[in-house]
Amino acid sequence: MATTVTLNVNGTNHTASVPDTGMPLLWALRDILGMTGTKYGCGVEICGACTVLVDGQPEKSCDMDVGSAAGRKILTIEGLVNDPDGKKAQAAWIAAQVPQCGYCQSGMLMSVVGAMKAGHHGSQIAGELNNICVCGTYARINQAIQTL
Repeated sequence: MATTVTLNVNGTNHTASVPDTGMPLLWALRDILGMTGTKYGCGVEICGACTVLVDGQPEKSCDMDVGSAAGRKILTIEGLVNDPDGKKAQAAWIAAQVPQCGYCQSGMLMSVVGAMKAGHHGSQIAGELNNICVCGTYARINQAIQTL
């Protein structure tokens, strides 16, 4: 039996019918709300491709259930265009030509923006990242982070 939840994503309330409130937030974002910028990587909270911000803090959406996300402010990669920290991070990514395949980059950017919102800059941000980039663009990621 489906359950209706309200998710505040990128500043807009969305009513979603989910099969179970234990459903991972990742699948509600992607499959129900159509926000496919958040990626599925490993499914066990290791790679960080699924990272979103929940109340300003980075969360791995593959492991956070939709019931725990209801009523909280969720920011996805699609919402960074309207966020001052997000715009700054995206500009740094472009200037440093960070992405290669780009698959991990939405989660990487969300982790960086979360660190910025916590008041961290440059090497402080780099020390907090635990996202995995299979292409190995870490030098360019670090170059971009140092400008923030």
